[in-house]
Amino acid sequence: MNSGIFTFITGILTWYFTKDAEKKIGKREAYLIVSLAWIVISLFGMIPYLLSGAIPNVTDAFFETISGFTTTGASILTDIESLPKGILFWRAMTHWIGGMGIIVLSVAVLPLLGIGGMQLFVAEMPGITPDKLHPRITATAKRLWLIYVALTFAETVFLMLGDMSFFDSLAHSFATMATGGFSTQNASVANYSPYLQYVIIVFMILAGTNFTLHYFAIHGKLRTVWKNEEYRTYILFTFGFAVIITLLLIFEGNGDVEKIFRDSLFQVVSIVTTTGFVSADYLLWPAHIWIFIFVLMFIGGSAGSTGGGIKIARHILLLKSSALEFKRMIHPRAVIPVRYNQKTVSEEIIHLVLAFFMFYMLTFFFGTFIMTWVGLDFSSAVGATIASLGNIGPGIGDVGPVENYSGIPAVGKWFLSFLMLLGRLELFTVLIIFSPAFWRK
Repeated sequence: MNSGIFTFITGILTWYFTKDAEKKIGKREAYLIVSLAWIVISLFGMIPYLLSGAIPNVTDAFFETISGFTTTGASILTDIESLPKGILFWRAMTHWIGGMGIIVLSVAVLPLLGIGGMQLFVAEMPGITPDKLHPRITATAKRLWLIYVALTFAETVFLMLGDMSFFDSLAHSFATMATGGFSTQNASVANYSPYLQYVIIVFMILAGTNFTLHYFAIHGKLRTVWKNEEYRTYILFTFGFAVIITLLLIFEGNGDVEKIFRDSLFQVVSIVTTTGFVSADYLLWPAHIWIFIFVLMFIGGSAGSTGGGIKIARHILLLKSSALEFKRMIHPRAVIPVRYNQKTVSEEIIHLVLAFFMFYMLTFFFGTFIMTWVGLDFSSAVGATIASLGNIGPGIGDVGPVENYSGIPAVGKWFLSFLMLLGRLELFTVLIIFSPAFWRK
């Protein structure tokens, strides 16, 4: 209550002293607002942790909060079940708010203040043109939120049908639809029944799908959904990897086939969608399967979903562009465009995808170096970096599926918090602020 009152008073005072300011938003202002909004809201969001004493340390409280809002799911908490329900609910709520994006919510609210929202919407989705369900961006944001709320409600009902309490059902639905992964249990969802795990698998898949496709599906355009190249790749790739890992584990003679398949599918879906829920400790699997797990951490969900990571659409465009280089070498004068969903993709978008991938990998390598510098062993540094940058949560090494981030030095936690923000806002939105050209008139 105290944190809510403090935040409310601060908001009123800020509005009062800025109500006469210029309300026109350009590209520079949009990038600043998008980046700073996530930092400011995380600073206010950590107040409940501090006032309640659940997380008395500022560094840890900020880490947990920005991990929630960016839907990363990396945690410093060692005994989640001992926390009051109010704190657990707020922890899940940070996921749910951040899931569809604080900025998308702002797009629906800012017009009421006389501020247009298109620049903000574009700033949060750089490199990929966002599908507009309606000519007005405000109406688009409202439709996306309605779908988001409806799916959250549906998952809550299905989880309750499996004898999960209303509180736990709501908290896990918040975390699932946001592809966040904060659970109310120390063991995540490992101790839940097969039915509950399959329900969560289904809704993780839905959360990792482009929400525009949900809109089409609701209106009966199922053929349009399946024709979407990214969606087909997403579904086939996810189930394909799950089957491969299942077969590898069966060959190892690891027991019940149904459980092996369920754990394999659950972990593949959880990592690809960057949800981060855990049903099994994949670090106990044979070492050669870790390679598949590590590769999955670089995939990401669909563009336009609540998932993080590189995104499947970018991988498709990157692979297509690379494959066409062989044809261009044989026919150097031929004009061979890249096609996506049966449409020609402009060179500008291809260049953006290539630049994004290059910056993503450079950030990953640089982040790994920093984390080894602050004292982590190599595997833990790699795991913490990609899990934070990809908004996945659990990584490998000392930050694996049954571990957490509590043992990382303070400077490492602040750096990983920055990586979470970079990953959530897809690099360019934040990195552009550090370029000298951004500040030149």
